[in-house]
Amino acid sequence: MTNLPVLVLNQNYEPLNICRARRAIVLLFQGKAEMLENGSGFVHTTSEIFPLPSVIRLAGMIKRPRPERKLTRFEIFNRDEHTCQYCGKQSHQLTLDHVIPRNQKGQHTWENIVSACVPCNRRKAGRTPEQAGMRLRHIPSRPNGSLPFYIPFHYLQAKSEWQKYLGQ
Repeated sequence: MTNLPVLVLNQNYEPLNICRARRAIVLLFQGKAEMLENGSGFVHTTSEIFPLPSVIRLAGMIKRPRPERKLTRFEIFNRDEHTCQYCGKQSHQLTLDHVIPRNQKGQHTWENIVSACVPCNRRKAGRTPEQAGMRLRHIPSRPNGSLPFYIPFHYLQAKSEWQKYLGQ
């Protein structure tokens, strides 16, 4: 139970990180954070019972630089919510597809790469979606820079109480 994920917010409610419940309980006990959302369950000690937090807010402000998100497979899959952008099938068996193929001078950029399932990627082959008779569900774009760190997609689905703090 102490390995459950906890969303850590800065003093101004900006998402900073994801930590484990054990670390969050230590921060709460030391007075360095406050609990905003109660998780599911409790931690029992010999003399006390602590609720498991789901979202905590730090007591002090943490300044950190805003790094630009890197173009990686995981970031593309996270942006596309692990969904094929041609057929809409949600899966973890996805590939990357260049909308305008590299052999037709397509660039390796956020605006030209989408998630695709293996059958759709094979069907499209080295053609544009128009040439293959396929349509994109969403036009690919650079993700907004609101979150400076990666949140696994399954956390976004399972932790509904995080949505109001993530602004998604």
